[in-house]
Amino acid sequence: MNSLLGGVPIVLLGFPVNELDYQKPWCSSQDGVIEFVLPDRTRVDCLTATHAVEFDFAPKWAESIGQALYYAGQTRRRAGVVLILRDSGDVRYLRRLRSAVASAGLALDIWTLGPAKDPVNSN
Repeated sequence: MNSLLGGVPIVLLGFPVNELDYQKPWCSSQDGVIEFVLPDRTRVDCLTATHAVEFDFAPKWAESIGQALYYAGQTRRRAGVVLILRDSGDVRYLRRLRSAVASAGLALDIWTLGPAKDPVNSN
């Protein structure tokens, strides 16, 4: 468990610290299944009626594309990425993700979560 000095869990203080802290409320709000297990034992972070969604912190933007596309193919749903922006410097990774998706013509939807704001879309 992530903790501060003295062993006080950060999540109890209301600070999301890992992907699951973001994944659970978002996936629940989409009526999705958290950690849906595929036949090959890989796990879709959130499987909704329409999307197979991968959650990643911003520096892992490139990895999130491959995972989302794989999960989408395995589930016959549209690929999605929730990119977690922890600070304003993470916006550069969001730009890279959007650029890669657009230049490759990928069918992949992008959402953002976290304390930093998406300069294009407020969410």
